[in-house]
Amino acid sequence: MKRRERLNTDLTPLVDVIFILLIFFIVTSVFKKEELALVLDLPSSNAKEAKIEQKQISIELSEEKIAYLGKEVNVNELNLSLMKITDKSKSIILRIDKNVKYERVVKILDLLQEHKLNNLALVTNE
Repeated sequence: MKRRERLNTDLTPLVDVIFILLIFFIVTSVFKKEELALVLDLPSSNAKEAKIEQKQISIELSEEKIAYLGKEVNVNELNLSLMKITDKSKSIILRIDKNVKYERVVKILDLLQEHKLNNLALVTNE
């Protein structure tokens, strides 16, 4: 009498294909990162979130540094960059560390007012 041999399916090719697909999706994924140059400790607020359009200008302010559109700049470079803005209705997103002295904040606000950039939004934590 002949013994019946049991057939087993080999899962190795299936596992290989799954790993290849997983690697493909990880490599081709685009992770959107905000253009932030400074690590800031933002103050808290209970204010409602405002909707802001995509065409915005971001300025970050820490105790020692200033960043414009994700790149560190000094006050003179910031002034030159603000001069080049033609659309005065663009949203200015201002991220200010909670430990920054008020005098430093006023200097930045004066620069914005000098260039007639009045559409401001201050970013805080919830």
